[in-house]
Amino acid sequence: MKYRRFGKTNLQVSVFSLGTMRCLSSQQVMTRTVQKGLALGINHLETARGYGRSEEYLGKTLRELSVPRSQLQITTKIPPMPDASSMTRAIDQSLERLNLDYLDALAIHGLNTWEHLDWVKSAQGCMKAVQQAISDRRVRHVGFSTHGFLELILAAINTDLFEFVNLHYSYFFQRNAPAIALANQKNLGVFIISPADKGGLLYTPPPALTELCQPFSPLELNYRFLLSNPSITTLSIGPANSEEFSPPLMAINWDHPLTEQEQKVFERLSKHQTQMLGSDRCSQCYACLPCPEGIHIPEALRLRNLAVAYDMTQFGQYRYRMFENAGHWFPGNKASRCTDCGDCLPKCPEELNIPVLLKDTHQRLNGEPGRRLWS
Repeated sequence: MKYRRFGKTNLQVSVFSLGTMRCLSSQQVMTRTVQKGLALGINHLETARGYGRSEEYLGKTLRELSVPRSQLQITTKIPPMPDASSMTRAIDQSLERLNLDYLDALAIHGLNTWEHLDWVKSAQGCMKAVQQAISDRRVRHVGFSTHGFLELILAAINTDLFEFVNLHYSYFFQRNAPAIALANQKNLGVFIISPADKGGLLYTPPPALTELCQPFSPLELNYRFLLSNPSITTLSIGPANSEEFSPPLMAINWDHPLTEQEQKVFERLSKHQTQMLGSDRCSQCYACLPCPEGIHIPEALRLRNLAVAYDMTQFGQYRYRMFENAGHWFPGNKASRCTDCGDCLPKCPEELNIPVLLKDTHQRLNGEPGRRLWS
């Protein structure tokens, strides 16, 4: 296992972090999963106030395993709140559930809207309580997690209130690259959220994508894409149990620039996407927003890109069905809301027939509504 400095926190964290959102079927499952992660060299454990009984189970696990506190880095996440007193109570509750005297890191969880950012910046908002907790050493470092738009993420980083950021980024979703660059400029640690699952359901890739990635697996290539970037500190893995770890992948040395062979595979993937999509390829410039009907046009067309180019239809359906069902965690209406108003057409530098592509996206990807696990 390799370790990297988590930005200005100066914590040395494993390049893979164990997220505990899914290993909740029992206390025994949590204990076995954490024990396996520690055996593989993972030293960063991450949970959240909103993950069911995760904090409680993790607290009991830590007590049962009796691992020296100095050998672990524990992060929990608490949502943004408009007032300090609510945040103080939440921090106290999390520490009690985790059976800890202090948190190595606290993330403001789901800083997804401009209103959330206003709460953070307010003199009497939640950061007042966080700063008090840092002052009395109950919390050592503070950052934020986000599913928000790039502009919001950049604004949050530029507040200079944070020491790390948790965000989405992968080979198949590179929109947040400027946020990673800014975080690096400001010496923030960078934690990548769910690069295997939200990055493309890469544990179970479609045959077409698997073939294109040979001699590597899609999951391996995505991990290499991320960890070849020295600005990225750690990647979240979230097994539901101890059997879902992939020890061979955990043992690979990821800490070096992309090889010539890896670069050739990425070039193959890019070329194949261009060939398959032709003049219908959305380049993700976001110039089409805002949509009068509230459709998240770029994200809908990104999912279409992946379905058409790489047969990532299952992933596209998984994400597309969350529109209108996950609030600020996955904002935007479904493509079926398009009224053919044409507002987006003159904005698109590629002159895409966006209404037609939106109809095709909905036909390909719509199904039963999806939602966030903890919504």
